Amino acid sequence: MRRLLFLLFLIPLNLFSQTFRFAQVTDTHVGGATGADDLRRTVLDLNQQQGIDFVILSGDVTEFGSDEELALAKQILDSLNLPLYVIPGNHDSNWSESGANSFRKVFGAETFFFEHNGVQFIGTTSGPNMRMSPGQVPRENLVWMDSIFEANPDQDKPLIAINHYPLDSSLNNWYENIDRIKTKNVQLALCGHGHINKLYDWEGIPGVMARSNLRAKDAVGGYNIITVSSDSVFFRVRRPLMITEDYWLKLPLKRVSPDAAQGVKRPNYALNANSQAKVVWEFEDHGDIGAGITADKKWMYTANTVGEVYALDLKTGKQQWTFKTGGKVYSTPAVHKGVVVVGSSDHFIYGIHAKTGKELWKLEADKAVLGSPAVKNGKAYIGASDGIFRCIDVKTGKLIWSYKDVQGYVSTLPTLADNKVIFGSWKNGFYALDQKTGQLVWKWDNGHSNRMFSAAACYPVVENNRVFIVAPDRFMTAIDLKTGQTIWREKKDEYRVRESMGISRDRKLVLAKTMDGELIGVPVNADKMDVNWKAEIKLPYELAPTAIYTNAKYIFVPSDKGLLSAVEPKTGKTAWQYKISNGMINPPLVLKDRVVVSTMDGKIVMLTY
Repeated sequence: MRRLLFLLFLIPLNLFSQTFRFAQVTDTHVGGATGADDLRRTVLDLNQQQGIDFVILSGDVTEFGSDEELALAKQILDSLNLPLYVIPGNHDSNWSESGANSFRKVFGAETFFFEHNGVQFIGTTSGPNMRMSPGQVPRENLVWMDSIFEANPDQDKPLIAINHYPLDSSLNNWYENIDRIKTKNVQLALCGHGHINKLYDWEGIPGVMARSNLRAKDAVGGYNIITVSSDSVFFRVRRPLMITEDYWLKLPLKRVSPDAAQGVKRPNYALNANSQAKVVWEFEDHGDIGAGITADKKWMYTANTVGEVYALDLKTGKQQWTFKTGGKVYSTPAVHKGVVVVGSSDHFIYGIHAKTGKELWKLEADKAVLGSPAVKNGKAYIGASDGIFRCIDVKTGKLIWSYKDVQGYVSTLPTLADNKVIFGSWKNGFYALDQKTGQLVWKWDNGHSNRMFSAAACYPVVENNRVFIVAPDRFMTAIDLKTGQTIWREKKDEYRVRESMGISRDRKLVLAKTMDGELIGVPVNADKMDVNWKAEIKLPYELAPTAIYTNAKYIFVPSDKGLLSAVEPKTGKTAWQYKISNGMINPPLVLKDRVVVSTMDGKIVMLTY
């Protein structure tokens, strides 16, 4: 290899008139133990380098995507003397208190496209947007890519694509990204995420994963210096303020064959042809959908990450109106007496006229509002990212009370029971407030210091004077509804529960989906995690949290690959399955004989069975 490189550099430079260099920095994790210091060192080093034209930062800029972490990262990067192009990673979006809204405010965008020395560069974000699921290039990013390629029709200019995730099945919709960039002269794809330097083949596209900027077990971290010539690309690791290592990779640059994907397994929808479930209507959003669905007698209401809240006709699926907020929306709307209540990452809670889509009122929070409202007796109960839980008059939008001592942010739908409002937050807190006054009745803590173990994404189940929760720590817990004391708390290796839960139609079983794709039932009156019912269904491994709902006929089990399963409650047998897309299913709307299902990648279908 060294001899090859020596000979290469003996070739007259005019043959490589388009040669240029750039740096790829990735997985800086500002907010983690050494993230900020490692990034400062890298920025200082880059400012001392000669011949680097620009820097690409390919995601996981921060540890948790908090406003404070983003501000610190931006402050450090502002001292960089080179052009910077940056995209978010899963750590910037999945646990973000702003719903990944602050990232684009701080850095100006979550995508980029530019041309340098005749080579085009395109960068997209990869989510997941606020939900623990496989990565996904947001639907709005794909729409944006289409517009970029339409405005830049040259099919011969070389293209380098950047995403935080690899362009493989770790992205739910990797194939949609690949199909788009293959319409251009794509030469190379770059990613981060895995924290190591590694060469891939993504359906014929050379793919290169870059090492993390973190020092890990070494004295200092590092980044890649990438040299692009007219026919090749070279990768070297730079140890900031220390040494540039030998080339670890050389790749030829050439047009990728569109047929190179042969043999790659893509999503299969063949089971739908024989499914008992049939599509009544379909709707495709132009953005991701990270919210659930609510409905009145005629219309249903949901929202997207473009920032829109909208209504669809339940019979036809036709859009009736759209209301635009100033941020991404993950809040599942609630409707009460002609008013739709919903939160947005633009810091506002809105009251929208259910028939016209016109704003009736809005109430400002100090940070993003990612929680979903629960409505009862004309009052909406909703949590935000500012440490405040609010009770609002649905008709007027006036604040009735607020509880100001929530630790961490709220992103879930609270449960109303026994004159209490019950919810978890992303700092391991779990609360019961008085519905009338907002006073704290009790607070429960799981004892963890790591907030990723919070019981903050599940919809709490209340029955038999008990509150049941599951969490990423794989514990199922029963809490006394009156006192907040732990009745039992168990972790079973054979049943790795995680956040997806519900209750049986007869309210005798707490239902939970395991990480291994099983559905189990625990009696509501049990003294321990006594699994006495188990469905025959066996789904693939997954982490995604989505509520499980039932009607008189079926238990509806969602998945993170767009597969909805209908399970018979008595036998546990799977009655039918239907694959909507390859994206994660949001909490469905279960009707008497129909079900409306939305997926994270912007698909909505009504199924009859």
